[in-house]
Amino acid sequence: MGKMNMSQNHSTFSSEHRHHHHHHTSLQHSYHLRNPITITMQGLLGFALLGSFVSYLQGAAAGPATPGSTEKRNPLGLSLPPLIPSIPGVTEPLASNAPPLPILQVPTPPLSSPPFTASNIKPKKIGYFWTGAGDNLHKDFLATVSLDDDTFGTFIQLTDVPTSGNSPHHLGASYDGKTLIGGGLLSLLKTQDTAFYFDVSDPYRPKFDHSNRAILSSIVDEIRAKPDGGFYITYMGSAVGTSPGRLVETDALGNIIHEWPEVTDIPSTLNILGQQFSPHGLTVDYEKQIALTSDFVVPITILKPTLGIQKADTLRLFDLRTHRILSTITIPGGQGIQDVKFIPGHPETAALATAVGLGQVWVIYPFRKKNNKQGTAELLFDFGPKAKNSLAIYSDISDDGKLAYFTFTLGNHVAALDISDLNKPIRLDDPNETQPIIGPHYVKISPDKKNLLVLGYFVQAGDISVVNTPGDYKAHWLDLDENGSFSWNRTIDFEREFTTTRGGARPHSVVIYDLTDPEDPKYY
Repeated sequence: MGKMNMSQNHSTFSSEHRHHHHHHTSLQHSYHLRNPITITMQGLLGFALLGSFVSYLQGAAAGPATPGSTEKRNPLGLSLPPLIPSIPGVTEPLASNAPPLPILQVPTPPLSSPPFTASNIKPKKIGYFWTGAGDNLHKDFLATVSLDDDTFGTFIQLTDVPTSGNSPHHLGASYDGKTLIGGGLLSLLKTQDTAFYFDVSDPYRPKFDHSNRAILSSIVDEIRAKPDGGFYITYMGSAVGTSPGRLVETDALGNIIHEWPEVTDIPSTLNILGQQFSPHGLTVDYEKQIALTSDFVVPITILKPTLGIQKADTLRLFDLRTHRILSTITIPGGQGIQDVKFIPGHPETAALATAVGLGQVWVIYPFRKKNNKQGTAELLFDFGPKAKNSLAIYSDISDDGKLAYFTFTLGNHVAALDISDLNKPIRLDDPNETQPIIGPHYVKISPDKKNLLVLGYFVQAGDISVVNTPGDYKAHWLDLDENGSFSWNRTIDFEREFTTTRGGARPHSVVIYDLTDPEDPKYY
């Protein structure tokens, strides 16, 4: 069977090769007019975006790509240095005429990283944690950590990226396991690259390879590997953090080759302009050639001053052959559909989607039709008070499609469901239990299905934002029993490990490599 990539949850292949992958106020406008540094930053960003957009249109004019293809073409992404120079006579008029943008930060270089002595151990199970420096001053980094029983929690290697203050977000592995890509949630605010690529050909010594940014979109979220190399990635916001975002596609080298829907696709473009398109969740079925994205929040609305976070109730169904939007599926009153994942092996290619405001999980049937529209949504389970308005509900599903796990960030709770019968889901956790975790978010089932890895951190955007969720900054390693129930085992304390060297640490996401069988390594 060869190497199995489990890194991209619920990307599905043929039955023989099915893999489980795994209104700014006048106050803000006045502030920008009075702040020369912010004016300069707005102009610089505007200039970069203007030039990039011209390049994009030139590429489109040269001939649109064949639907579904990934043939060679000029990459659409950019990679700019962290410190963008002023261009006299050009940036000033752009700055003075630009609309108010989010509160930008001075793109100062990061502090030098303190020395770290790498470990020479070579565990079979490895966790790669995409981590932000707690002080937002030191470089953000990828932490390579042992998950073997005898050396559990040993930090093997720290791999820095060139910038700080990115607020590291999601992390994903390529299908062949040789590349990791991590996104920066707040990189835009320092006019920095937003996607960071790591070479993990040597799994114990990852190397930073390169970074880039898209042209039309920003705010990197969910990542799914393509079997022929490259990734699909949700970018939740536009280039300035508003709606619409995009579904970004890269080639095997990490070059951005498409931002779907492209401007030449008029019906799909009208779709995302007509209704909030803030794609966060992403799930792909390569056999059926469809993808679902779930709309969460408009990123700029989490920044002060704000009239409130603008949350969405929708998902988009994409045809991967053309990358056109087939339909918009609505969960009434969902108030933020953060996550969506196909259920492996389901006969109707059903997916689970989390409705954050409601504290519920819904079943999406992409091929069912209602009122002549493709795609339906049905309530599966209401998790009760701890899940409602919990700001974030993330999930993972076992590769046999029988078990699902959910995290309620503000509810400080991890939940489990037996979903082997969608008509009769069974809750496996105690909803009244006070669990030993604060701010759970990212959750992953280990490739051997013996453990559940949960991270106690979501987002802390600082004084400029209304989103600063409590967290314990720990990686929680839970034991799973045969029926899917879990018990709490041990933790890796990132805050304690990096308090004196980086002002603490904020691990948002993780990818697990299981190299127990050299002939069948698993990347999840």
